[in-house]
Amino acid sequence: MNDFIDRNFAREVDLLKALVRMPSDNPPGDCVAHAEEAAKLLAALGFCVERHPVPDDLVRRHGMAAVTNLLVRERFGTGKGPTIALNAHGDVVPPGLGWTHDPYGAEEDNGAIYGRGAAVSKSDFATYAFALLALKDDPAGLDGNVELHLTYDEETGGFVGPQWLLEQKLTRPDFVICAGFSYAIVNAHNGVLHLEVAVTGRQAHAALPETGADALAAATSVLAALYAERDRLGGTVSASPGIGSPKLTVGQISGGFATNVVPDKVVLRLDRRVIPEEDVARVEAELIALIERSVAKHPGIIIGCRRIIVAEPLRPQPGVERLIEPLKRHAEAGLRADIEVKGVPLYTDARHYSAAGIPTVLYGAGPRTIVEAGGHAADEHVKLSDLKASTKVIAATLRDLLAKS
Repeated sequence: MNDFIDRNFAREVDLLKALVRMPSDNPPGDCVAHAEEAAKLLAALGFCVERHPVPDDLVRRHGMAAVTNLLVRERFGTGKGPTIALNAHGDVVPPGLGWTHDPYGAEEDNGAIYGRGAAVSKSDFATYAFALLALKDDPAGLDGNVELHLTYDEETGGFVGPQWLLEQKLTRPDFVICAGFSYAIVNAHNGVLHLEVAVTGRQAHAALPETGADALAAATSVLAALYAERDRLGGTVSASPGIGSPKLTVGQISGGFATNVVPDKVVLRLDRRVIPEEDVARVEAELIALIERSVAKHPGIIIGCRRIIVAEPLRPQPGVERLIEPLKRHAEAGLRADIEVKGVPLYTDARHYSAAGIPTVLYGAGPRTIVEAGGHAADEHVKLSDLKASTKVIAATLRDLLAKS
């Protein structure tokens, strides 16, 4: 099996380069062209690729332009063994500034491939595809199914990707491995709540501010309350290693329309990271109550809160150790390093599978730490050695999970 991966590694690298060279920025989230190109590349490798377009109105409701999800299904033996899904996402954040390599060039430099999505997570399109090809090359002793779930909305929440596939009953795997970004096996992660807070008052002439209701003055009280809450949250730490404390960030603020007019509306957008021990609905209710209390001394002010996105944390499901044990064993042997099992403070598509009761972890191509991967940063890259190693780890893990008893 490892011999197959070694002999075909140049093809795996070519696949990753082709995927990086095709833009799939989200926003704007028009990812159908990339899905079609990926489908053609996978078909050329011998896979039967299902295309599942998501209805346009649903896509637009989630802030994107067009989405087609891809499914590949391979049966081994009788197919009565477990079904393991491998999920990676093809949408990426826009490149931004500061690159020293072409973000769509897939340039190979000093043993690494550079480009947006090279690490997160087009690398795992390649990792998972070639791990599956290695099993197809030597299927003796295997029984069960492997699916590739190649989706395109992780950057906007996964609602029209993994969640939609599950809701449409297009898949129901027994275990899921989602795209990783470091040597660690991730078994937990934060959730997130994005709120838009509209602070509405009443405009007035700047010469007579007392005749209005100053929305900006009220917004300063909202901000003070939110930053005090952020300090308070620092005293709570998740029991899951790697998660840390809940976080609160005000990321956007806008308001007013003229220098000589008392502002009648200020809009804030905030990000609240939710640790696995917290209940998202309770966090939202308490946060809104905090905001409303903060403007009690500002007569004429109305608060309106609108949920932009809510994502549950990834919480370990019963049976997840069946994934962790072979992944850890093969990763430590292949990478010759201690492999941590831990949580991460961000959120991913993995939570949708976990919320459906499916044991799920994150593991795939990546360096030792998330920071080294450069995901969402300039000069994002993946080392060729890590790409090959992760392919071998996934292939060996699948073989263990599908081994006839």
